[in-house]
Amino acid sequence: MAKTFQVDVVSPEATVWSGRATIMIARTPEGELGIMADHEPLMATCATGPIEIEAESGERTTIGVHGGFLQVLDNQVTLITDRAEVAKSHAEAKETAQRLAAEDAEASDDA
Repeated sequence: MAKTFQVDVVSPEATVWSGRATIMIARTPEGELGIMADHEPLMATCATGPIEIEAESGERTTIGVHGGFLQVLDNQVTLITDRAEVAKSHAEAKETAQRLAAEDAEASDDA
């Protein structure tokens, strides 16, 4: 059985996803980042787009995020983002992230 680590995806409105995972794939401005148990400590900026989490049960979850920050420390990953939504597929997560970014841009234009 693969070693697990804790993942928490948090937005101002709610904890979007929390649980034990065997792998997490996030996107940064520099490219994709795969995280597994015992990963070196890290802080990174997240790019707008989908992240993927494989839970301890084997279930895969895809979440569309609008930017944010990621911290890896002591087998705990915390992703803090302005906006995030669980999606049914990778393509849907990508569309969701783009929609969230567009909504934020529109809101800042109105301000």
